[in-house]
Amino acid sequence: MFRFLNSCRWLLLASLAIAALSAAEPPAPSNGQPPADYLLQPQDLIRVQVFQEPDLLREVRISQEGTITLPLIEQVDLRNKTLRQAEQMIRDLYDRDFLVNPQITLVVVEYAKRTVNVLGNVNNPGAVPFPQEQKLNLIDAITRAGGFNRLADRKRVKLTRTSPEGKSETFEINADQLMSRGASAEKWILQVGDTVYVPERVL
Repeated sequence: MFRFLNSCRWLLLASLAIAALSAAEPPAPSNGQPPADYLLQPQDLIRVQVFQEPDLLREVRISQEGTITLPLIEQVDLRNKTLRQAEQMIRDLYDRDFLVNPQITLVVVEYAKRTVNVLGNVNNPGAVPFPQEQKLNLIDAITRAGGFNRLADRKRVKLTRTSPEGKSETFEINADQLMSRGASAEKWILQVGDTVYVPERVL
């Protein structure tokens, strides 16, 4: 009996030791954050943190022009920058004139609302949201709108896009070919504000 109780005591102590070690370990990174190659968008709200510089901590929303304003370095242009590229750019700007080897952390606090319109002969026409940190191609958007209905002309799907300069352009796309070729659907990656229209086929 004594030997049994002694064994139990050792098992209990070992369990407590393991629990203490686990508690001392830093928490695992959150899976809710986008990958480093996430492309920042206008109206994303981001937190910019400089290690051991609490006075420089800021939460800022990216302007429609793709810029933010930070202490000391003023305006920073983040157009077409990924999360990793933005961190490096801000680090370089602080390192140039103000801090020695600064450590910068960027976190997306709130994503901008990003949608495309899918209209015409689909089962649930309307605005389709982008997955938060992912790309959205033409076929995926139509799928999220409930897919083609029985009257859809899949060979003459129209994609209308407006450039930053305000110029509108329309493309006619054979969705049947995209679906049969699979990977070629990646050619038609959608942008915020695009409109996809599925016409009715002629019977």
